[in-house]
Amino acid sequence: MEKNKVTTREELKTYFETGEYPTQTQFAELIDSLRHKEDALSYKDIINIANRMEALDSGDIQCYIYDVGDQKFSIVMSSQDAEDQVIELKNSSNIKKLRVFGKVPFIFKAKEFPAGGLGVNEYYYLSCYMDSTFVSRMFGNNLPTVPDGLELGTLEGKDFFLNINKYSMDQQINIVNTSIKFDNKTDAVIQYKVQSSNWGNTYTFKDSVTDHYDIWDNLYFYYKADLQKIDRNIECKVYNEDNDQLLTTASLLAGKDNKEVWGDGEVKEIRNIRIECNYQ
Repeated sequence: MEKNKVTTREELKTYFETGEYPTQTQFAELIDSLRHKEDALSYKDIINIANRMEALDSGDIQCYIYDVGDQKFSIVMSSQDAEDQVIELKNSSNIKKLRVFGKVPFIFKAKEFPAGGLGVNEYYYLSCYMDSTFVSRMFGNNLPTVPDGLELGTLEGKDFFLNINKYSMDQQINIVNTSIKFDNKTDAVIQYKVQSSNWGNTYTFKDSVTDHYDIWDNLYFYYKADLQKIDRNIECKVYNEDNDQLLTTASLLAGKDNKEVWGDGEVKEIRNIRIECNYQ
């Protein structure tokens, strides 16, 4: 057997079918697949047991899943020194706190988000908050489901809250797209994020395209940049790419670690945006 490869239960059973004669190696695989009473539990084992028992502990993942029937959702947590951990989420009347193993930073991504059990003009609503980053989506019915691998954020501190619930609307919701071109004319590392009602993305430094909703066709822009070693302020301006109209402005202050800096206003019903960041 390949080193560190786990032999499945189904394969182990085939070694002992009627008429078969298990080899020494196959017996060894069977023994290695079992837990001896003298074996110490790994940290991962302890965490998995704690989660199955729904053990409570402050400062861990807080999840509130309600009004979703028998639907089950799952997310994946990754860290550099541990295997990926799949966390399954299901209906609950209370906030559940789950422990995680590994060392920060933790990267969270969506894995499986079904969209059944919805009535007319009903949607599921996902919101995920961690370390000041807020990601949200509506899905189901005519809206696409949350794709596997959607990045929910990177956790370096202790703030993590995830919510999934059913959302009833008076009308159908449709997606609208706004293309965003990001032009950073400075030497600093600057990231931006876009947010609208019931929709939001993680921070990025790349061009992007929104998929927010037509009944809330207004966008807000946030920025972050560590300028503690930079002695010049930076100004980020949002323009309508089609006519160069200035829409919002945000100032990033020199000598500070700028986080969650908000542009002074909202952008309504505009399909092409350009963000320019330059030294003041």
